[in-house]
Amino acid sequence: MSIRIGIDVGGTFTDFLLIYPDGRRRIHKTSSVPSDPPQAVLNGLTELAEIEGLPLQEFVARIGLIVHGTTVTTNALLTRRGPKTAMLVTEGFRDVLPMRHGTREEPYDNRLAQPEPITPRALRLPVAGRIDYQGKEVTALSEEDVRSAAATLRDAGVESIAVSFMHSHANPGHEQRAAELLREELGDIYITESAELLGQARYYERSSAAVLNSYAGPIISRYLSTLTGILDTVEFGGILLMMQSNGGVATPDELAKRAALSLLSGPASGPTSGLLVVDEHGWDSCITVDMGGTSFDAAVVKGGKPLIMTDGEIDRWSIALPAVDIHTIGAGGGSIASVDEGGLLSVGPQSAGAAPGPACYGRGGTRATTTDADVVLGYLDPESFLNGQMSLDRKASEDAIRRDVAEPLGLSVLEAAAGVYEIVNVSMATGVRDITVRRGLDPRDFPIVVAGGAGPVHAAAIAHELEIPVLITPRDSSIFCAAGMLVCDFKHDYVQSAHDRLDMIDPATLAATWARMAEEGRATLHGEGVIDDAISFEPALDLRYKGQWYELTIPVDPAAVSAAPDLETIAASFHAEHDGLFGYNSPEMPIEILNIRLSAVGRTSDERISLNSEVAVNMPVGAGRREIYSPQRREMVEVDVYRGAAMGPGTKVNGPAVIELGTTTIVVLDQYDCVVDKSGSFVMYLRDRADEVTSRLNL
Repeated sequence: MSIRIGIDVGGTFTDFLLIYPDGRRRIHKTSSVPSDPPQAVLNGLTELAEIEGLPLQEFVARIGLIVHGTTVTTNALLTRRGPKTAMLVTEGFRDVLPMRHGTREEPYDNRLAQPEPITPRALRLPVAGRIDYQGKEVTALSEEDVRSAAATLRDAGVESIAVSFMHSHANPGHEQRAAELLREELGDIYITESAELLGQARYYERSSAAVLNSYAGPIISRYLSTLTGILDTVEFGGILLMMQSNGGVATPDELAKRAALSLLSGPASGPTSGLLVVDEHGWDSCITVDMGGTSFDAAVVKGGKPLIMTDGEIDRWSIALPAVDIHTIGAGGGSIASVDEGGLLSVGPQSAGAAPGPACYGRGGTRATTTDADVVLGYLDPESFLNGQMSLDRKASEDAIRRDVAEPLGLSVLEAAAGVYEIVNVSMATGVRDITVRRGLDPRDFPIVVAGGAGPVHAAAIAHELEIPVLITPRDSSIFCAAGMLVCDFKHDYVQSAHDRLDMIDPATLAATWARMAEEGRATLHGEGVIDDAISFEPALDLRYKGQWYELTIPVDPAAVSAAPDLETIAASFHAEHDGLFGYNSPEMPIEILNIRLSAVGRTSDERISLNSEVAVNMPVGAGRREIYSPQRREMVEVDVYRGAAMGPGTKVNGPAVIELGTTTIVVLDQYDCVVDKSGSFVMYLRDRADEVTSRLNL
């Protein structure tokens, strides 16, 4: 057995979770390096080797598995610092990207400007040739147009190309030939064939996904090349796996082919971690919230699985690939607070990040941030931040809040800091509502699992805003995603369009389609070293009532991969899901199939990972008293401060109070109490609902 490491590269910190062969764990955080993200991985490994008292190469030699998640492609897309990307389109459809769906993105907002396409019009080149909706060739592909386009793109210095032709999902022949010609003319250039990436109808979605994939491709390829080069330098001989946005892992080679799956991969392992936490109390559903230095991520786990979306967007462009449904907003510890010309206070989405960071970090940052407000409000102790490895400058926080917020609004520094705290909390609560209510879910029915270095500081206020009675903070919440990565399975998704009525399709045809997809998935997983006994399949159908614009993805019994499915059962599931989401169903209406889907899953491990470090018991838990801001009383109040590391199972704290852990701080507001469960997690609950909540907890 060897050491396993989960590494989550965030905007401010890079998190490491080490699992030793004997079950011991080590948590480590190092500052991210936005200008060179792989460097943070090397820095962290070097620091860990020093902690272990080993030379770097000897320490790395003991590592058997690294599972890694990164936001490098996301950040490049959001800042438009990616490669020059071009697109070949069917003649007459040069403006497929700016035309989008042909409808307004926000019907009632006349001033909303269209986002700028990733590929400018000069690099969206038309090619003659046409396939009809049934896959029949109407007009032959113009190879001369493709070669001419290649010459134009060579002169333009293009680094990657998306090839997206009309109806290629029904017959990808033209796209395949165009890609061959481009490689003949341009050599080793990154090319995405839209039908190979996303074999489904809807030209805009397929084109947008292909462009995003080609934009991300060179970025993630360079990143992986640099990362593997660093690991080779330190003689890493183990396995490297990468986190995907669908909640699964893949080898670097597979991720490089489907680079768009790296765009939302950073927080994708969070819901898996959340399920580990609530399972201790018999729940199979929860809301996960992760507040780091730059962003706030919210996701839902329902029925033991993270909710998946197939209609996602990033930077207002459709990605359409299956991805964990995560709502992300620019609200983190580094989010900058400012007052506009109209006298309105806002927090984020701009962030001070890791460099220069909040004013209190003393790294050159001068802007007021959420973290600075938390320091002024007493929630963070300047002397014990990050286990005392980093001290915070309270005066710098007060000066920044005074200059940027208090003076422009005519408030005291305390009132201004409280305003920052309340605004960012409302923003995050709105994000949780967005991800639950739009799916027909009531957030009050779910426990919240809290993660991120800043999450436990704000979680009680978010829960109170949403009327959620219980929230659970794992002892190691600050490395939440890094832990989830170590239990995520391999996962690859396949889709094929099929415009048929559910009651008229041959069940054997469905089974045959799933069987073909399963063989493709099995071959991919075999290439990643997964054995047959560890492979499973999850079939699904995209269904809608005839005439509807949107469809619902309905899971199907896995037995359908090898045997004809029961169409009546599938129809009943669709009616029930439609009723839950929209409040009605129409059993008399015919149901249409839009897409046939299958996920191929390769189990990585049966081992369960806890998000709680070993708990020291029979130790004094008090760490003194200090003043914190009480949102309920709107004033500073003196409260007890507890050492979380010394709080064993059954230890109870009455709010208001503060529980300090090595890498985060739990703020227990006035209305809440908190108790440590048998696993060592901190369970906070509304005091007036204590009997209802605690009766089902594993205490």
